[in-house]
Amino acid sequence: MATRQELSDFLSDVELRAYKQALFAVQDEHTALDIVQDSMMKLTEKYAHKPPAELPPLFQRILQNKIRDYYRRQKSRSLWVTLFSAFMPASSEKDTDEYSDIPESLSLAQDFDQKNNPGTAAEQSQLIELISKALETLPPRQREAFLLRYWEEMDVSETAKIMDCSEGSVKTHCSRAIHTLAAILEGKGVKR
Repeated sequence: MATRQELSDFLSDVELRAYKQALFAVQDEHTALDIVQDSMMKLTEKYAHKPPAELPPLFQRILQNKIRDYYRRQKSRSLWVTLFSAFMPASSEKDTDEYSDIPESLSLAQDFDQKNNPGTAAEQSQLIELISKALETLPPRQREAFLLRYWEEMDVSETAKIMDCSEGSVKTHCSRAIHTLAAILEGKGVKR
């Protein structure tokens, strides 16, 4: 059983990565925060009695389910909005952009020493921006597999459990994601 301190430490450690993961998935800062908060609350309420070693895969499963729930709700809302928008006069329609941009730098950019080498820091910031934009173009399952495997550093079996698919599917999604990202980055002039 995880102690209060162990649970608190785990949530503190995973918070920023979970936020970035949700942000990549839903592309809205406020929604991503809500998803992470809901995931943390559910972990605390339902699984605080689990041993600390079981918390990371449980949390990732909860987080991915919350992201899927968000998309299911959006799909339903989109259907109703589309149906009702036919009854709205053209003058009341607004052209709004619901998606906010992913912040210019990820937490990785904070690791670079910007004071001593601003040129390298600028290059790294640009590279991170390119990668984040490329990640946005991936299909959801490929992005999910890629982030779990390479961002969260989970093994294939853990990722398969979280994604509720076979290990072979995880490998396929990751391979396709890597090839797509490499092609996009090479097209932008980034060399391996």
